[in-house]
Amino acid sequence: MNKVLTAIDKSGSFRVYLTISTELVQEAADIHNTTPLATAALGRVLTGAGLMGLLLKNEQDKLTVIFKGDGPAKQILATSDGRGRVKGYIANPDVDLPLKENGKLDVGGSLGIGELTVIKDLGLKDPYVGTISLVSGEIAEDLTAYYYISEQQNSAISLGVKIERDLSVGCAGGMIIQMLPGACEEAVEVLERLINSMEPITALIDRVKEQMPKGQPEDMVRTLAAEIFKDMPEEFSLDILDIKEIQWQCDCSEERLEKVLMTIGVKDLTEIIEEDGKAELVCQFCLKKYNFDKAHLGRILASIK
Repeated sequence: MNKVLTAIDKSGSFRVYLTISTELVQEAADIHNTTPLATAALGRVLTGAGLMGLLLKNEQDKLTVIFKGDGPAKQILATSDGRGRVKGYIANPDVDLPLKENGKLDVGGSLGIGELTVIKDLGLKDPYVGTISLVSGEIAEDLTAYYYISEQQNSAISLGVKIERDLSVGCAGGMIIQMLPGACEEAVEVLERLINSMEPITALIDRVKEQMPKGQPEDMVRTLAAEIFKDMPEEFSLDILDIKEIQWQCDCSEERLEKVLMTIGVKDLTEIIEEDGKAELVCQFCLKKYNFDKAHLGRILASIK
């Protein structure tokens, strides 16, 4: 279970979204058979997208996050919605680079120079689309820049994935802090000190795991929040609003893949029927295979005509 704690400080200056997303990231790694570097990159994007989805106003609203660069990872894409359902993929799950000088996985190097695009489908005629140049490719910094540049929203974002020696996901998590209208200056100063001195979120999650080796997910994320904000002045301490959940869920179906085949056009679909007599499509998110025989393709062709 990947629990998300939402809270607001007592002064009403900022809102917090905090999660331990270890299970979500491990599930994605298992599906895509990713290298440690690809797991870290995809895991950060999935965690960030999951939190961003819960920031949407309505449960049916949808969000897509696309990191695209000239590095060997090529592209990382994740989608989420207001109910906390997340899915995603990395174009090159086999990406591998030497560790950085500090011994960390080189997520930024895997993406290289490129762009971050955020698409929000809010049920309006046209979706909102915001695009910025990648700041570092390290995901959290890029999402922070997106909120500031595209939405004029002051935010602080922390994301992390720890890979164990056996290549499993030791822990993963993320946090978004967003300033609210009318925030007091002292709250801004206190948060800046907190963020500048804060340990990596994976180190904090590890500490919670040591304290609570058999802890329930909800209790662990509450303890994580207490650990992060333990030194906050009383007037900026947190009031927990809710405990929600983000989870991996792919909504692919045969009907959706039929629509994909419809988009290739009469000519190309006719060629597939005549030359191959069948088609196999694979969902890029969950890698489930869908097979269409000649009769099925014929029905799709007839519907196009």
